[in-house]
Amino acid sequence: MARTRTTLLAVCCVLLLVLAGCSGGGDGAGGGVAQRGGSEDLAATATAAPEDTAAADATGAGGEEGTAGDATGAQVQRQDRQLIRTATVRLRVDDYEAARANLTELAASTGGYVSESTENVNGEGNRTWTEGRVVLRVPAGNYSGAMEAVTAQGEVVSRTEGTQDVTEQVVDLQARLDSLEAERDRLRELYQRANDTEEVLAVQRELSDVQTEIERVEARLQSLQRRVTYSTITVELFEPSPDYEPPETSAWYDTPLVEAFLSSIDGVVVLARSAVVLTAYALPYAIAVGVPLTLLALLYRRRADLV
Repeated sequence: MARTRTTLLAVCCVLLLVLAGCSGGGDGAGGGVAQRGGSEDLAATATAAPEDTAAADATGAGGEEGTAGDATGAQVQRQDRQLIRTATVRLRVDDYEAARANLTELAASTGGYVSESTENVNGEGNRTWTEGRVVLRVPAGNYSGAMEAVTAQGEVVSRTEGTQDVTEQVVDLQARLDSLEAERDRLRELYQRANDTEEVLAVQRELSDVQTEIERVEARLQSLQRRVTYSTITVELFEPSPDYEPPETSAWYDTPLVEAFLSSIDGVVVLARSAVVLTAYALPYAIAVGVPLTLLALLYRRRADLV
């Protein structure tokens, strides 16, 4: 009986040892699987890392590019607006010459100049009046003061003002000019490295075209900048036509004696001069007609004497 219990205890101990070994093996296998799974996840992460890094770099680059674009837009918005101011004023003045002189002096005092001036003198009977146009170019900063001084020269009949924003045009032209200059520099480098004649001629043609376009863009940009720097004020001046005044007349018997005598002498002189002129006109006809008639008369008389 005691031997049987001893045998059962031994069998139980063996079973416990077997179960303990299986459990340890299972844990080891699970740990190995877990370890391999972790390695595979790490490898997958390492494989995906370059792609994720590239995506992150692309995202960062896109963000930087968007930031640069936003910065450029903000720079355009922050810069001073390029405005072209123009005005046309029509004035009725009492003295055209005085008003024109005042406008010329006004332009000089504001740092500007007169770019155009026209004048037309009208007349009817014994009346004359003048009208014309004066175009002033004044610095943009003095535009308001110049307009006040212009309207003070006479009675304002009409007045129009306009403002044109050319900021975007200036920015676009400047960007175009920078691009063309960069292309010109690249073509110059190609020209220096050109080896054969055909290549040199081709680069020269392209360089000439680019230079022509640069000069065209520069001219447009300078024209806009001048119009922005100097505002244009066109002033139309006119004098009102004077009222008709009939000439004064008097009766002939109211003429003073001395004036009447002198007028008669002038009349005699005019009559004598007219007679001389008439004789000068008639003399050639008298010669052309009178000489043949005289000859015919002489021949006729001689024949009559012979008979």
